[in-house]
Amino acid sequence: MKTYRTLWISDVHLGTKDCQAELLNDFLKHHHAQKLYLVGDIIDGWKMQSGIYWKKEFTRVIRRLLNLSKKGVAIDYITGNHDEFLRRFANNRFDNINLYNRVIHTTADGRKLLVIHGDQFDSVTRCHHWLRFLGNKGHTLLMALNRGYNSLRAKYGHGYWSLASFLKTHLPQAQMYIQEYEQGVAHAAAKQGFDGVVCGHIHHAASKRIGDIDYYNTGDWVESCTALAENADGTIHLINWRTGSSDSLTDGQDNKAEPARPFPQSVAARLSGSAPTPPDLDSNDAAPKNDPKIPALIIPG
Repeated sequence: MKTYRTLWISDVHLGTKDCQAELLNDFLKHHHAQKLYLVGDIIDGWKMQSGIYWKKEFTRVIRRLLNLSKKGVAIDYITGNHDEFLRRFANNRFDNINLYNRVIHTTADGRKLLVIHGDQFDSVTRCHHWLRFLGNKGHTLLMALNRGYNSLRAKYGHGYWSLASFLKTHLPQAQMYIQEYEQGVAHAAAKQGFDGVVCGHIHHAASKRIGDIDYYNTGDWVESCTALAENADGTIHLINWRTGSSDSLTDGQDNKAEPARPFPQSVAARLSGSAPTPPDLDSNDAAPKNDPKIPALIIPG
C-alpha cells in the first residue's frame, strides 16, 4: 500500500451506470493518506431525481470511506453541483468527516491551495451553455454510446477507449471551454492570494502552471479514474488508476508551465469586475467567523 500526506478525488457520480466504483474501491484499498478530500459530485443527486440506480459496489465505496474515517483519516467532503443538496449543511462535522463548500489546504512545502469543486466558475466561459447541454441530455447519450462501443471492444479483446475524452481533445468548442475554465479558475485563485487551486467538475485531469498559479484538476471516476496525491515533501502528482501512470507538475510535456494567456474579450469582461455570489451558495455557505480554513468566494473579480 502506498502512503501519502493527502489524496484528492472527485466526480465519482455514485448512482449512475458509468460510475467506476470497483476501480475506486481498488484504488482506496492500495492508497492511504492522512487526509482525504472528496471534491464534489461524489453522489449524483441530479440523476437520482429521475430514478434510483444503485449497485452493491456503490455501497462498498461509502462503507470504505466510513471505515477510513473511523481509522483516523481526516475526510473533508467538498460539495459539488450534482450533490448540491448538501450545500445547505456545509460547515458541519459528522464524526471525522467535515462538510464544506470550499476550503484551504496548506501543503507540506507551505503553499496555500483553494479546494473547490469548480462549478461556480462555469459562467466565466463563453461555452457554458454548451456544457450545460452536454452535462444533461447530451452527456447521457454520449455515455450510452460509450458503454455500447466499449462492450464491443471488450468482446474482441480491446481495452477501454473514451469517446468523451476524444471529443474533448478534438472539438474546438470543448477545447475552448476547458482552456477558458482553467484560466478563469486560476485567475480567481490568484485574485484571492492563493498559490494554487484544486478542483474537479469538468472531468479533465490536469497538473500544470498557469501564470503563477499551480492548477490541479482531479479528473473523475466515470472514465479517466484519476486522483491527486501529495507526497510528504509537498509535491503533488496525478495518478491514473486505469493506466497506472503518474504525472507531477514537473513531469511530461502536458504538465509544463504555461503563461497566463490574455482572455477572450467576452471572458475578460466577466473577470474584470466583482461577481455576485452564485444563487446556489446561500448564507449557509458563508465562512464561520474566525475560521481561516474556509475562504470567502470571489468569482472571480
